[in-house]
Amino acid sequence: MIIQKFGGVAMQNQQQRAKCIQHIKDGLSRYNSVVVVVSAMGRGGDAYSTDTLLNVTDALNHSGEAKDLAAACGELISSAVMSAELSKEGIDNTIIYGQNTGIRTHGEFCNAMIEKINTSHILNTLQTHSCLIVPGFQGMNEQGQFMTLGRGGSDLTAIALAAALQASHVEFYKDVPAVMSADPHTNSQYIRYDQLSFTEFLPLLDCQHPIIQKKAALYAKKTATPLHIRGIASEEEGTWILP
Repeated sequence: MIIQKFGGVAMQNQQQRAKCIQHIKDGLSRYNSVVVVVSAMGRGGDAYSTDTLLNVTDALNHSGEAKDLAAACGELISSAVMSAELSKEGIDNTIIYGQNTGIRTHGEFCNAMIEKINTSHILNTLQTHSCLIVPGFQGMNEQGQFMTLGRGGSDLTAIALAAALQASHVEFYKDVPAVMSADPHTNSQYIRYDQLSFTEFLPLLDCQHPIIQKKAALYAKKTATPLHIRGIASEEEGTWILP
């Protein structure tokens, strides 16, 4: 089993999601079971992006509980869309969300921590479905309230599930083909990495737009969870981050 994580750019339109679906098909062929973690669709002002949902009203800034509930909707919509498009392609799947993910959170709204993960429902569902869709970025506290994991928190969802489920690794699909020493969109001088240790990888996340959430990478280091960072539009091997 592997975890595949698709971010906002990968999910933003049907053409991009078709690429996601091909990677999911490949993952099922190679690893038999795939748990797919999705981010909200698009970025910035895109219709269902996190930023758009949080800008519905400035009143959300006055209630962390309401803000997290609104933000969580982006990944729920993404999950529904991905599940429906997989079904249309003949790929059996189901969505695991809310309490059923088993992700228990605590701390502050908008930047919660994962307290524990009860994997029983996911493992039981994997007995009847080889492909599960899980909305990232969110868990639930003891009171049954949605809590989000900080910006980029879908990365943490993927890694935490991988550790709890003892998955082979997490595949992250990005708009770049691998980890680079600098953003290739803005800098022509960069080094492409084939393999990195976590000690080498973590400093590369100290930038304005890290390739994955640093909190998630620290969790992966702590749990010795291998990561494979690849391009959504590429068959290249990408970069392995290994314990």
